[in-house]
Amino acid sequence: MATLVHNIVDKYHHLMDEQSDPRVKSWSMMSSPFPTLIICLSYSYFSKVIGPKLMENRKPFQLRKILIVYNLFQTLFSTWIFYEYMASGWGTTYSYRCQPVDYSNSPMAMRMARTCWLV
Repeated sequence: MATLVHNIVDKYHHLMDEQSDPRVKSWSMMSSPFPTLIICLSYSYFSKVIGPKLMENRKPFQLRKILIVYNLFQTLFSTWIFYEYMASGWGTTYSYRCQPVDYSNSPMAMRMARTCWLV
């Protein structure tokens, strides 16, 4: 059992330390998978357990105006992300078949990395 745990820890460190992209280690939520995991688990717990308990004896919120603004924001953000993808590679130099990852610090490579991080 100890060998299995040791192998898992070794593989985790190999993946996170040796095979990760060094350009993005300082970016938010990129140094470890745990912040993202905690956010996902917290969201699931809130939406499945806490939220229904809080709203059990209450009237539903009227969210129509908020959702219209949210949908407008999502549409504008998606349009901008599409533009960034096209400008940073897909519309210029990238191949549509199989494109290897550009690990350089060139402005285009960093722009693509930033765009992927935002998504």
